[in-house]
Amino acid sequence: MFEGLSDRLGGVLDKLRRRGALKESDVKEAMREVRVALLEADVALPVVKSFITNATERAVGQDVLRSVTPGQMVVKIVHDELKNMLGEGEDINLAATPPVPILMVGLQGSGKTTSSAKIALHLTKKRNKKVLLASLDIYRPAAQQQLKILADNNGLNVLPIIMGEKPVSIAKRAMDMGRKEGYDAVILDTAGRLHIDMELMSEVAQVRDAVNPAETLLVTDAMTGQDSVNVAKEFADKVGITGIVLTRIDGDARGGAALSMRQITGCPIKMLGTGEKIDEMEAFHPDRIANRILGMGDVVSLVEKAAETIKQEDAEKMAKKLAKGQFDLNDLLSQLKQLQKMGDLSGIMGMLPGMGALKKQMSQTKLDPKLLTHQEAIILSMTPKERENPALIKASRKKRIAAGCGLSVQDVNKLLKQYQTMSTMIKKMGKMGKKGLFGGMPKMDPSMLEGGEMPDMSKLPKGFPGAGGGLPPGFPGLGGGGLPPGFPGFGKKK
Repeated sequence: MFEGLSDRLGGVLDKLRRRGALKESDVKEAMREVRVALLEADVALPVVKSFITNATERAVGQDVLRSVTPGQMVVKIVHDELKNMLGEGEDINLAATPPVPILMVGLQGSGKTTSSAKIALHLTKKRNKKVLLASLDIYRPAAQQQLKILADNNGLNVLPIIMGEKPVSIAKRAMDMGRKEGYDAVILDTAGRLHIDMELMSEVAQVRDAVNPAETLLVTDAMTGQDSVNVAKEFADKVGITGIVLTRIDGDARGGAALSMRQITGCPIKMLGTGEKIDEMEAFHPDRIANRILGMGDVVSLVEKAAETIKQEDAEKMAKKLAKGQFDLNDLLSQLKQLQKMGDLSGIMGMLPGMGALKKQMSQTKLDPKLLTHQEAIILSMTPKERENPALIKASRKKRIAAGCGLSVQDVNKLLKQYQTMSTMIKKMGKMGKKGLFGGMPKMDPSMLEGGEMPDMSKLPKGFPGAGGGLPPGFPGLGGGGLPPGFPGFGKKK
């Protein structure tokens, strides 16, 4: 979402970094360009004015202009002001007598029902809570059934539907069930409207008064830009909200909504919807977002994502094999599966420091999303012996494998060639010793991290895979720096 802003700010701040001494006029000129970049990103004008005033006052101070690296000092100031603009990161508040009621409000089409299920899954998996979902939307056709299907498909608990029941009665019944069955939280998904009206506000207020929620979360769509900020202000004024859930931040919106929300509404952004899948919901961390905008990456989020998808046991086994230079098609299959679990590859690249250009290049290559699935199918069409010893795969076997997975012999040849390239590189690495993720990364400027508060990997939990540096051992194909040679499926869509 922040790609355009990130590119513009990157260009402005790179100019400052390259200069030695800075004059006050240099800083003011740079701040003018930053101002234009923020306005083009659809950030609200009052927020931009406040940002530029604060940043300029700090940047033209004598300590900055006389420092050894004034450019880096200005970058740090911009980073700090971005964090201030985004506000403090706050988790969902469950500090109340259980079951804690959480009220979900918003306009129709903002992703409220899906976000309710996503938050329930987040609280269940990340915070080990027992959560009950309840739909109060009696107006939209099949709204209650939608929440039930989402809950059933993902092992979540949902309040049984009683047709004809009113929203306030449903909310009270959900709270009663929560108390009787020992739930930690009850998420109440209220009805949305196509626009803000008094009927909507009145109904939400009645439910709020009936259950006294610990959290009233407004779900709003980042793709609607400043409209979402206006909607948030209306709800904050008329109903009273405690936090914001921003959905569709993986889209091509300009990012102004996220940057303006806190200062305009006074309410913190608590959760971000990062994709369509049920598990693509994450807590909001202002410092990490600021790092991403300034091209400093978000290694902490990447390590957390890797920890969720890669079992430590498997990672350690893979690390031992790679250290010996051993790598067969079973290992490649395992890495393909891990990579698919971690989500979109360009999203992963966006979390790595200095990888903005590569991410842009990847988006232009039109990577076919089905390629990884196809390659998995090719390997699954092989016999166990063929996976362990790819040298056995000759012409007749290739035909059989292609027929088994419904692809062409050419596709099988491509996969084997990519495997061979990776295998050769891994054997070389086994002889040289592991360098870690950033060991061979080209064009990395260590000074760019000065203002970015990069994580101290030594502070990760003991025994965490990769705590000694870089990503977990066995992280799909990323040992040694950059993308793996012949990265599977990295080609143009036909």
